[in-house]
Amino acid sequence: MTIRVETEPGTLAILARDEPILFVLWHNRLFLMAELTRRYRGGRPMYGLISASRDGAWLAAFFSACGLRSVRGSSSRLGHEGARGLVEVLRAGSDAGITPDGPRGPAYEMKAGALVVARRAQRTVVLAGLDFESSWRLGTWDGFHVPAPFSRARLRLRVVDVDAKQDRDETALRLGAILAGMNPDRKPAPVRRRA
Repeated sequence: MTIRVETEPGTLAILARDEPILFVLWHNRLFLMAELTRRYRGGRPMYGLISASRDGAWLAAFFSACGLRSVRGSSSRLGHEGARGLVEVLRAGSDAGITPDGPRGPAYEMKAGALVVARRAQRTVVLAGLDFESSWRLGTWDGFHVPAPFSRARLRLRVVDVDAKQDRDETALRLGAILAGMNPDRKPAPVRRRA
């Protein structure tokens, strides 16, 4: 896959700084974390929040194979431990990534957990989006994207302000709308049918 980068002025300079960053991206674009680390962060350790469920175990193994690290926890199980773990790794100087619509959705609905982590850690927050020209969609709750071979995509990055004085729910709605605009779906997700 060929990736073209689109950022606002100054974003790449912020990514080049030797400071920890919290990346926020939708769950169905999770594999983007490895590319962000490789392309922009020069090998700095990157931690992702992964569900403490049994299903999260396979993702933790995948992260490890890609050179990423994991903090276990989620909004549904051990949420406080997961948030605290991300804050700790950010304060210790590592990068972190969080999917504000995971681990079960609804897809593209930003929960406030990412804001809690950003406010407590007091680190730069970067929204990350990937616009696929061609991809397959898995029959998962989030319609996980798998890029088609030799396809092209646009990587979109935007630094955002997470002011602790602003209302958390309003900020989540605002940032969720921005993130949704950075991640258009050209192909709809398959319809999941319950057995």
